[in-house]
Amino acid sequence: MHAAGQVVHFDCIGPIPAHKWAPALNGRLPPSIRVRESVERPADWHACYDAIYRRYRYTIHNGRRPNLFLSAWSWHRYQLRLDEISMRTALEGMLGRHDFGAFMKAGSRRADAITTVQDVLVERQGDMLRVEIQASGFLYGMVRLLMAQLVAVGEHRLSLEHFERRWRERRRSDVKEAAPGQGLCLLRAGYQDEIFSRAGWYDSQPWFFLADCDPPPDPLPPPKNSAPESLTTPSS
Repeated sequence: MHAAGQVVHFDCIGPIPAHKWAPALNGRLPPSIRVRESVERPADWHACYDAIYRRYRYTIHNGRRPNLFLSAWSWHRYQLRLDEISMRTALEGMLGRHDFGAFMKAGSRRADAITTVQDVLVERQGDMLRVEIQASGFLYGMVRLLMAQLVAVGEHRLSLEHFERRWRERRRSDVKEAAPGQGLCLLRAGYQDEIFSRAGWYDSQPWFFLADCDPPPDPLPPPKNSAPESLTTPSS
């Protein structure tokens, strides 16, 4: 998993101005971690509890041939061309406040699985797909479990009707696979006030684009009358 807009806070009393903490920390952090901006907040402000939403992006490479430049940032699905329209329809049905217990991994400390999905996006550019989900909060493992189910919908291994039934009836036992972590990125956390500049805070993960397309074959028509006993995730 990656994070383009992770927000943290710490308490400090000292002579260093708030805006100078970012370059100071970057001089000591490994190259894989960078602080884009630092600002001062009230003493009672909390990076986690004051957030009103978080937004995640999941990137899928849907071309037939592997690409080493994408492998660390996307899930390569090369067997079938994903039906992004069905995936979008499935995701839009989740908008609103619901119990998403079907997408919560064991080990969560939450008392319930209720959260509000505020916005969704499924967009294709050539062989690249991006799926974005914004919610008031996310369950432990939610996005990766959900993405595996959405890919099953996009490959027509799972119908829209059975997808909806699984999450509405909280059928956690039917949600067995999780999408790999390399395609997942926390885009940003949102707050009531605009804390950071847009350049330092807003969606800093690049959107990958391939000049040429090499799509896999289209999937068979989606199932209508019955759901498969289990969904296996083909090797990728």
